[in-house]
Amino acid sequence: MTGASTDIEAVAAANTALYDAIERGDLDALTERWLMDDISVVHPGWPVINGRAEVLRSYALIMANTDYIQFFLTDVEVSVVGDTALVTCTENILSGGPSEAEGEVGPLVGGLVVATNVFRRAEDGEWRVWSHHGSPVLIDQDDDADDEDDGESAPLDDRDEGGGGLTGIG
Repeated sequence: MTGASTDIEAVAAANTALYDAIERGDLDALTERWLMDDISVVHPGWPVINGRAEVLRSYALIMANTDYIQFFLTDVEVSVVGDTALVTCTENILSGGPSEAEGEVGPLVGGLVVATNVFRRAEDGEWRVWSHHGSPVLIDQDDDADDEDDGESAPLDDRDEGGGGLTGIG
């Protein structure tokens, strides 16, 4: 196996480990996935968050307020140049909030987020996250139904801005 193939596989594994830690709500494991300093994150709908303490605090808040989350990653692309790697993917997210009955998961909600994860090779040789940026994919289901009815697409100016399925933790 060549070095490039090995790096791509290692970065893909590091990317998977990042999402696995979030799914398990394991802040310690998540902390291990990030570089020590100069990191940033953009969660969908949030401003840029810089610095290790603030980034990890943002994930702690998300984990504390999410009873269940599962990521189905699609369209994963990995590229490596030297000690830097770029992963783009679509996060197909299934999440549940608090329920009314104790011990049960609340209503499940699905959403799509396109994500860019930038990794750097740390001094110990492990690939760690340098930056994560998640952007929601807006889906307007009303337009899809209208398009099927008349076979024509509405001009962008005429589209309803309010009805999309927007969810994202990424």
